[in-house]
Amino acid sequence: MLTKILMFACVLLMLTSGLAAQTAEEMEERLRGLEEQRARLDVEISEIRAALGKRPERLLDLGNGVSMRFVWIEPGRFAMGSPLTEEGRSDDEGPQHWVEFGKGFWLGETEVTQAQYRAVTGENPSRFKGDTLPVEQVSWDDADAFCKRLSGKLRVTARLPGEAEWEYACRAGSPARFCFGDDDADLGVYAWYDENAKSTTHPVGQKRPNAWGLYDMYGNVSEWSEDVWHDSYRGAPEDGRAWTTGGDPRRVQRGGSWDLNPWYCRSADRDGYASGGTDYDGGFRVCMDP
Repeated sequence: MLTKILMFACVLLMLTSGLAAQTAEEMEERLRGLEEQRARLDVEISEIRAALGKRPERLLDLGNGVSMRFVWIEPGRFAMGSPLTEEGRSDDEGPQHWVEFGKGFWLGETEVTQAQYRAVTGENPSRFKGDTLPVEQVSWDDADAFCKRLSGKLRVTARLPGEAEWEYACRAGSPARFCFGDDDADLGVYAWYDENAKSTTHPVGQKRPNAWGLYDMYGNVSEWSEDVWHDSYRGAPEDGRAWTTGGDPRRVQRGGSWDLNPWYCRSADRDGYASGGTDYDGGFRVCMDP
């Protein structure tokens, strides 16, 4: 045992001595190499998960060890909006209507983080700082510009999710107030909201995901969608397309945030905000066409 300890100490001394002898430029180059290896491993993990029959995933390498994971959302049909009897319901959540998707789409596993936002734009406007925290204080215009820059950088079709796409993915097959049922008391398992967030955002992906593998669909930060604001669903598309005509210039936000109560985190809850407005409880997640 003593021999093994001495051998380990010698190896550790050699490693630390080697690092000390390296210049800052050499260590930076080594760090970049390790980050690239990590990104390649993430891609390999994603491929293995798909081969094992888990929900398909796609990983985008944003460079410098930063990646963005997407979950495949199968085509299907769901009842959008809320029934008249739902607790906490607002009139703008109706009339409840059927929406059918003829094709699936990719949706970000988490809200866009500050590291991801900075990797694409070189900026971080957030009030609460941290690489794994969701980016906030981004307007709809900022989020739309991010998607366009991401598309150009990686030759993909990235965009904000339509409001119907967002709710379909959020529900993950559940017709209840939340993806897990109707009880507010269970929300803390899935979300950071006013009762547990302690007046701040939190690293993405810490809470339990919904049945389709999506994290933080409730709480943390509200999420921009593609749609312009309409005060009801009368005349809304039934094929899952974003509703970008009529209404008024405001854009829709979904999901609630760290400073809102459970009523505003429900799957059907919605609100409209000026496309150029920002707040430290508002962010977004990215959608991609197949």
